[in-house]
Amino acid sequence: MTSTATDVALALRDVRKKFGKRHALTGCTADVATGSITALIGANGAGKTTLMSMVAGLLRPDSGTISVLGQAPRYDHILDGVSYLAQHKPLYPSLSVAEMLDFGADTNPDWDADYAREIATSTGIGLRARVKHLSPGQRTIVAVALVLGRRPDLLMLDEPMADLDPLARRTVAQILMADVAERGTTLLLSSHVLSEVADLADAMILLGNGQVRLEGPIDEVLSQHFVLTGAGTRSEAQNFGVIVEERGTRGMHSYLICGHAPSSSERWNVGAATLDDVVIGYLRAEEVAP
Repeated sequence: MTSTATDVALALRDVRKKFGKRHALTGCTADVATGSITALIGANGAGKTTLMSMVAGLLRPDSGTISVLGQAPRYDHILDGVSYLAQHKPLYPSLSVAEMLDFGADTNPDWDADYAREIATSTGIGLRARVKHLSPGQRTIVAVALVLGRRPDLLMLDEPMADLDPLARRTVAQILMADVAERGTTLLLSSHVLSEVADLADAMILLGNGQVRLEGPIDEVLSQHFVLTGAGTRSEAQNFGVIVEERGTRGMHSYLICGHAPSSSERWNVGAATLDDVVIGYLRAEEVAP
């Protein structure tokens, strides 16, 4: 993939990271397009949090290069123009919402107090409310207000909606999509919830065994895959492209194929691949790979 600095907010090239004997990333190469909402997808332990932590400057890669908004990460402070919200959503439980916003103003020179307050109170959360008394959804909204108060060009969210009910999830998604639409913010979010990815993201990076297995606009990724179902043999299915995953019961076989789908076939049913088909297919392929 050939890209210029202006259309890529984040570029990773052969990034590697090991913790003791465990390899977290074994050669990760990917681009995140400027202004995109990119989903970082992978099983537990795939390296999603490690990747985001390196981009934020919290970890150093063992090798490879990372370019964030045209710069290398800093390891003494997070780069200007970048915000990162960790999965545990670090907030001070004893502080009020107003005090958390004041903390954001004190620690960020380009803080937009009005914007942060608008987001934090958008669902009726009181400024005097203590963080420890907020629901998980309310805490997430306050945390998102803090990272957006920096007015970032690149916003990274690690499993932002993992503990939210459907209503809170929709509220947070609307806040994020409004910011992307109005400001052109680049959003990179990790998620295990594929329906959430389908609703929010327009691009994806699929991690497996420490490497990027798929990346690109979701529509393009889906157009490159299809599902083949029938009683034919595996060798016959291979004529249509690369088999990603195979399933079969009682003489019927189903294959997830990477290739160009035929318009019709006498021996096979040809169906469009969904995001679930593609992601689960590649993750299962990782599990059974030698």
